[in-house]
Amino acid sequence: MNSGESVLSADIQAKAQAAKDKLDQHAYETVQWHFHESTGCPFWLEKKKELNFDPLTEVKNYEDIQKFPLFEDDWLRGGPVRRWVPKAFENDPVYVFETGGTTGVPKSRIAINDFRTDYENFSHTLPDQYFPKGSNWLMLGPSGPRRLRLAVEHLAQYRGGISFCIDLDPRWVVKLIKKGWMEHLEEYKKHCIDQAITVLTAGHDVKCMFGTPKLIESLCLGLEERGTSLAEVGITGIFSGGTEFTPQWTRYCVEELFGGSPEESGIYMTPTYGNTLMGLACSKPVTADEGYKISYYAPQPRAVTEVVSFDDPMQKVAYGETGRVKLTTLTQEFFVPGFLERDEGEREMPFDKYPWDGVSGVRPFHGIASGTTVGVY
Repeated sequence: MNSGESVLSADIQAKAQAAKDKLDQHAYETVQWHFHESTGCPFWLEKKKELNFDPLTEVKNYEDIQKFPLFEDDWLRGGPVRRWVPKAFENDPVYVFETGGTTGVPKSRIAINDFRTDYENFSHTLPDQYFPKGSNWLMLGPSGPRRLRLAVEHLAQYRGGISFCIDLDPRWVVKLIKKGWMEHLEEYKKHCIDQAITVLTAGHDVKCMFGTPKLIESLCLGLEERGTSLAEVGITGIFSGGTEFTPQWTRYCVEELFGGSPEESGIYMTPTYGNTLMGLACSKPVTADEGYKISYYAPQPRAVTEVVSFDDPMQKVAYGETGRVKLTTLTQEFFVPGFLERDEGEREMPFDKYPWDGVSGVRPFHGIASGTTVGVY
């Protein structure tokens, strides 16, 4: 038994067991799907020949996924991208989403409906009081080949609204930083914020938005310069994400930029942690009482995050201890066993709403942090 498990209430333990049973069944079905000749994708059917076990007979639950080697970054760099399309979906329209790519070939993944499913599930976690159904949205984040833009657009549509998007190329931002062209960087950021303010002040009745922490801050300051504020232009609900989401920034944002808690300012912000491979991990409600601590919980059973030892990625750390984030994605479209993320954090205990492990304090993994350029995030 890991430290901390003994202090879970009987109710949470029962919910955690039910969630584990569901995950075990889902993991079994996902592996059957990806490794069966009639439904699997060319990549995994080919990779099966190199494995020293048979996934179809030897993966019976989630733990058995540890039998796979760790998923390698480079498998997603370069094509042909169609090798990732499961045979069952080969006649369906396919999207390709890219991640990274600031240097060299970007990682890419195929998607058919995963992004819609992920964001519909996420939609059910949003409080309607602050994210009213039928409201229009602003997408203040990266555009181009990234999943986020289409996903936020679908979220808006699913909730009965229309999404307004700005044009933002984070790869250009990273190049500006690397070249030390800070004046250009400032102008580009201003260009993005100008687009956002134009939308917000054009009478489109936008009440909800997505934004990265740095851009939300810039937007608030840009509105202040014009003698107005987020609340005054009608924003009530903000969905945000990015590694810059720290308790310190959240406190500053809520207390200084928004003007207080949702009850005081009328603005509710929900942090998320996600990426092109995982989907979207929701956070436990963030409150001043808990020092604005942010704990994320993956969308099980479709994705699982574990906080593992820096020395042994097969070993989870104890609750409250620090480790590297390991991701496993389990959908019919995409199977990623044991991918070591570029992030580290602390392992958090299950709670009522998400009765499985979470991760808090997410930040760039110290082993590569010095080489990581965060850019607009």
